[in-house]
Amino acid sequence: MNSIEEKLWSYIDGTCTPAERDAIARLIEQDEVYRRKYNELLALNAEFSNIELDEPPMAFTFNVMEQIRAEQALKPLKATIDQRIIKGIAAFFIVTISAIILYALFSVNWSMSNIEWKLPNFKMPQIQVSGLLNSGVIKAFLFFDAVLCLYLADYLLRRKRTAKTA
Repeated sequence: MNSIEEKLWSYIDGTCTPAERDAIARLIEQDEVYRRKYNELLALNAEFSNIELDEPPMAFTFNVMEQIRAEQALKPLKATIDQRIIKGIAAFFIVTISAIILYALFSVNWSMSNIEWKLPNFKMPQIQVSGLLNSGVIKAFLFFDAVLCLYLADYLLRRKRTAKTA
């Protein structure tokens, strides 16, 4: 758009200052180019105001929102987490920890010929274990383990059953 059209549009829209408005009004009265362009733009503005705007149906917004909700409901939450990112983070930590361990191993002075190890003399208390492990204690231990195995089997079977029904 050239400066003539910009000035005339601001004059038609009423967005110019009063001083500019007076100057443009004088240009329209005195200059034939401005007068023709002003009449063209007035006719175009009148046509724009006569055009009826197309309106979407009343349920358009509702239908669009329902389609968006349906698309989001189809995606499981686990699908939004990219496994490559998790594997990348795990690889970073594994490499970092490995590098620290290797650095520590290579920086240790392994020739410790001049170091004397002086450990204090600890005496372990004497416990009589032979009286604790009688047949009753062993039977109770085995009974407790059997009950724990039954709980584990029940849990696994219930999980399989709920997975089949879901």
